[in-house]
Amino acid sequence: MIRKKRKVKKYRGSRTCGGGSHKKRRGAGNRGGRGLAGGHKHKWTWIIKYEPDHFGKYGFKRHPSIVKDLETINVCELEELVLKNPDKFEKEGDKYIVDVTELGYEKVLGKGKVTIPMVVKAIEISEKAKIKIEEAGGEAIEL
Repeated sequence: MIRKKRKVKKYRGSRTCGGGSHKKRRGAGNRGGRGLAGGHKHKWTWIIKYEPDHFGKYGFKRHPSIVKDLETINVCELEELVLKNPDKFEKEGDKYIVDVTELGYEKVLGKGKVTIPMVVKAIEISEKAKIKIEEAGGEAIEL
C-alpha cells in the first residue's frame, strides 16, 4: 500500500511524549478538573461557545394523568393476524369481526394495506385507519 502522508513517528518511544516531567501530567489538575467541572467558573467560555443550552430548562412536561400511552397495532398487522388464523375471529357475512381489546391493544393505526373487509372495534382508531378499513368494505367502531 502506498502512503501519501508519512507515518507519524513523533514521540514514539519517548516516556512523556513532550509533557515535561512525568509528574506534571498526573491527575485531573492539568485539565482543570474532570468532565464539566468548572462549567460555571473557569470553563464558562467553553460552555457558552460549544454547549449554550447546557444549563437551564426548556419546554415543559405534561402531567402523567394526561399522557396517553396506548398499546397500538397497525391495520396491516391486524389483517395479517386474521389471514393467519381466520378460525379465531367471528365472521358476519363476508366480514371478519375483530375486537382489538381482546388481543391486548387499544388503538388501531393506519400503516399498510387492507384487502379484506373487517369490522374493527377499538378504543381509538386513527383517521387513516378508518379510511383504509372502509375502503376495503369494512367498518371501524370506536368503543
